[in-house]
Amino acid sequence: MTVDVSSPPRTGPWTPRVALALAVLAAAAFVYVTAEIMPVGALPAIAADLDVSEAMVGTLLASYALVAAVATVPLVRWTAGWPRRRTLMFTLVCLTVSQLISALAPTFEVLALGRVLCALTHGLMWSVIAPIGTRLVPPSHAGRATMAVYVGTGLALVIGSPLTAALSELWGWRLAVVAITVAAAAVLVAARVTLPLMAISSGPGARPGPIWHHRNRRLVIMSLLTLVGVTGHFISYTFIVIIIRDIVGVSGTNLAWLLAAYGIAGLTAMGLLARPGDRNPRAAIAGCMAGLAVVFAVLAGLGFGGRNTLATLLVGIVAVVLWGATATAVPPMLQSAAMRHCPEDPDGASGLYVAAFQVGIMAGSLIGGLLFEHAGEPAMLTASALLVAAALACVLAARDLFASAGVTSGK
Repeated sequence: MTVDVSSPPRTGPWTPRVALALAVLAAAAFVYVTAEIMPVGALPAIAADLDVSEAMVGTLLASYALVAAVATVPLVRWTAGWPRRRTLMFTLVCLTVSQLISALAPTFEVLALGRVLCALTHGLMWSVIAPIGTRLVPPSHAGRATMAVYVGTGLALVIGSPLTAALSELWGWRLAVVAITVAAAAVLVAARVTLPLMAISSGPGARPGPIWHHRNRRLVIMSLLTLVGVTGHFISYTFIVIIIRDIVGVSGTNLAWLLAAYGIAGLTAMGLLARPGDRNPRAAIAGCMAGLAVVFAVLAGLGFGGRNTLATLLVGIVAVVLWGATATAVPPMLQSAAMRHCPEDPDGASGLYVAAFQVGIMAGSLIGGLLFEHAGEPAMLTASALLVAAALACVLAARDLFASAGVTSGK
């Protein structure tokens, strides 16, 4: 399979046209991630408005991830012959409609159903958005292009999540969802106007038939490692607002500011690790995972201590900021590594990675909800620390799993 990018010759990888295309892709990531994690910042408001428990609202992430995990690979194969821009626009149409349904939902059940439509195409969006970005630049810049797309994720944490949390606190969660709806429609128009068609064409470079990614040992190991790490992260991240409120001791509008600091730290880390992520991805990923495991261990210790002092407040704030830096920087590096293991079908490799990521979100949200109900926040954080440490051990043990930019493997 080959892709016609339909772009003129360029003297360097970062032309204005490429930069604009990457910005639109980042905007698509921003609005999708903001929609996905909206219940995290609006969790108390949704629970109060729809008369359900906070743990029940937490299941919105788990159900979303379940649908995304199941639908990703079939949808990637179904749309394999579509131009890449059409595929992305299809996901943005589904996102816009789903957010409109959610904003008008009279019950929790309707809200959950509205999110299903968005979840159906969530994995498909992530399966094509990073490969689109990497096809706009030379292979040596693939990791940096993926990081540029993932800037949208960081902005969702800096702006999207705090803004939806603040809107939910001040004027209700429905207004927050309406804002997401408008943003999704705007990005849909921008994608149509600015992105190249990227039509799929047959030719000498086209792959002859379907590729069975489950036979790609390194890609499968990468996906399993992702599943374990994401599960560990989302056990606690699903309830980050509760953790910040109860363990760190920050609430109200200050909580939104701390969530913004979480996202700013993530954006900063992505910028700092863009080049190292291309040149030495194993070291960059291992460093982030080690930091994340330490963060969860520190917050668990604060939770078990049960004291709210100035010292615990400061330590907690630093831990949350480091949480944002380490957790946000890892996914683009992992996805770039996954695509390098199958250069002849990066969309399919990305789809398998995304499916594993979504299963991790689902498992983490469910396990986190159970621990939150029956054992409390410190137990959640301890479980997160242990699972992230296990993923770190896999990264350190698998020396042949991470290739630098320009080096690929299909084994």
